[in-house]
Order: sequence, then structure tokens, then C-alpha cells
Amino acid sequence: MSLFLLILVVLAGVLLVEAARLVARGADELIRRESPDPPQSPADYGLPYVEVWFLSRDGLRLHGWFIPAQGSPLRSRDDPQWSMGNRGVVIFCHCRFGSKDPDLKYVPDFHTAGYGVLLFDFRGHGRSEGRYSSFGYYERGDLQAAIDLLESKGYSRVGVLGFSLGGAVGISTAAIDPRIVCVVSDGGYAELSKVVRAGSVERGYPPWLSKAFAPLVLWWAKRRMGCRLEEADPIRWVARIAPRPLFLIHGEIDPYITSDDVRRLFAAAGEPKELWIAPGAGHRRVEERYPVEYGQRVLGFFDRYLGSAGGLYKQAMPAEGEHEAAAPL
Repeated sequence: MSLFLLILVVLAGVLLVEAARLVARGADELIRRESPDPPQSPADYGLPYVEVWFLSRDGLRLHGWFIPAQGSPLRSRDDPQWSMGNRGVVIFCHCRFGSKDPDLKYVPDFHTAGYGVLLFDFRGHGRSEGRYSSFGYYERGDLQAAIDLLESKGYSRVGVLGFSLGGAVGISTAAIDPRIVCVVSDGGYAELSKVVRAGSVERGYPPWLSKAFAPLVLWWAKRRMGCRLEEADPIRWVARIAPRPLFLIHGEIDPYITSDDVRRLFAAAGEPKELWIAPGAGHRRVEERYPVEYGQRVLGFFDRYLGSAGGLYKQAMPAEGEHEAAAPL
């Protein structure tokens, strides 16, 4: 073998090793548990609450808070601490690389508007158990377990407000669980692979490399998790939500999710549906740029489709077994 050919072989080997290292690191960063957000409590906002621990569909302990509606005249049949409003409960689903704690800032408006709110940490986040995030594959079961908890307390009308990953989980879970009356997705994506690709570009990798990088990262994550993360992509499931209402919120200059992708997700959904693409707003920054309009639109949506329907008890629930299990997909 000539010296030149030997050098080429060595360089190719070095490049392959470096590429494998980058793919493995990218997959690990995608799914691994992150440090929790600075701890907060509903008490920091002057809100009454019940701390809850409940089991995911596959046995992990998940942590949450239930905040009753202001002036709730009713009580749960099983637990007097679970004051019940007459407008239903909104479950908040947080973003990836975060926890439920920062989303407490939205709760006072729902509390005073007459809604109960349940916030909880997905697996691998915040105070909940779990080492990894599966970007919706197993988190759908986490959300279903939260609904199971509410059902056990007598609640039958449940809406979902999801942020980024939480929005994606809300969409894919509503597709298989008719107990969810309506969904608001703020910053939810259509396809995980495109988010991974955009995240690579944001970190400085050239677009051509990021395009090749994304499927390899997802392949490696599948080996770690034992599931194909992209099988929970909202674009695969959103059509199954109708005739229940869906509201998609998107920041026009979101660096991870394009407006075209959100429009494609919106087009795939059935009626009734609403779309708000907010000019000049980034990923999950619509509320910061348009605080008054954001509150009006989001609460208005729940007022139309959740809060006005009345009825909180199990006669409004689907029959036993009607909702599907979260996994396998």
C-alpha cells in the first residue's frame, strides 16, 4: 500500500470515528435527563394546590400539582382537597429540557377563569422518575396516566395546553384518547427529524451535514430507547383528533420549526381548528411578544370548547377500554 493511500485510509478512519462520536453525543443530548429548572411552587403565586405523585403507564413515579378553580363550589367524591370547578380541568404539558415549574406563570389566569389546572413533569424531567425523554413515544402514556388520575377524582372534561414537546404530546395523545376534549399546542412541531436538523444548524453545523446528521441521531436514539422516536410525530396523528378542536400557535421566526411545517400540520388536521402564526416571535415566545392577545386567544379557545360545555362526572367519559394505550404505536 502506498503512503498516500495509507494516509487516506487513516484519515477516513479518523473521520468515521469522529462522525460516530458526534452521532452518539447528539443522540445522548436529545434523550438524556437534564438538570431541573430552578424549583418553584404554586404557593409562590398565591395559589392553593395539592401535590400529587402518580404512576405512569409503565410504572414510573411522576410528580405534579393540582390547582383548583377559584371559588370552586364542588369537591371530589374521593378527596376533599380536590376542589372542583364547573368548567373542567386543563392539563399543562411542559417543553423538552425543562419542567412544569416555569409554566406556573400561566396558571393564575386559568384559576380565576374557573378552570382547575394539573401540571406534571414528564418522565426524565423535573421531579419525576426516568432517565430519558422519548419525545412523545412513552410520554403519551404519561399524559394518559395524568388523565387517569383526574378520572379517579371524578373529572370528565379535560383540555390540554402543551408547550413545544408538550404540544406534540398533546396532539399525539388526543389522537388515541377521546377523554381529551380539546388541545392547544404552543410551539409544537410536525416532525422530530426536522427539529433535530434545525437544532444542529443552530449549533453551527452546515445544513448539508445537519440533514445527514438527523436520521443518524434518531437511529442511535432508537438503539438507546428501544423505540423509534419519530413514530410519535404529530403529523402522523393529528388527523385523528377531529371532531375535537385543535389550536396551533407558532412564532414566525422560530429557529427550530418553520411556518410551512406548522401550516402542513394544520392542513392535516380536521375541523374545528385554529392557527395563529405570530409575526416577530421565536420559539415559545409568542406570549412574551403578545401577552394580552395570547391570554385572550388561549382562554377564549378553552372557554368555547371546554368551559362552556358543563358536566364534570363520569357519565361523559368514554366507555371502559375506548381509549387506546400509548405504546406500542
